[in-house]
Amino acid sequence: MRGHTFSGYNKEHMARAVGIALPVSFKQSVEISNFIRNKNLSKAKKLLLDVIEKKAAVPFKRYNWDTGHKKKIGPGRYPGKASKHFIGLMESAEANAQFKGLNTSNLIITHVSSHKAGKSPHYGRKSGRKMKRTNIEIVVEEKTDKK
Repeated sequence: MRGHTFSGYNKEHMARAVGIALPVSFKQSVEISNFIRNKNLSKAKKLLLDVIEKKAAVPFKRYNWDTGHKKKIGPGRYPGKASKHFIGLMESAEANAQFKGLNTSNLIITHVSSHKAGKSPHYGRKSGRKMKRTNIEIVVEEKTDKK
């Protein structure tokens, strides 16, 4: 997000990664964002790896029309392709945090947002169709136990 200032964040203890125009479903991105928000970075990566292997499902709370129910969570799905892009962004944010000198073992995902990107047309005969594109932003913060 250009021009966005993180007024509530301490910039010395945070790192972020932005994926522009990723070929991912916007609706799945919103549900994954809600699933991993405020979680430990390593725990969130493990959860998404389980989603790719279809061991754990992402609960669909908003875009859940005609979605099958899973045990203990209600409507849910296994968005594997979108999860791979999220894992790549989380690894990028972790590398950015490490470059800034933050302790990567206690990083918390404080901000995740998904927005629709510009839609480009498919090439060839199906020119009437548009591709799914999503902008995804992940901000991680180092958790400090100061109370």
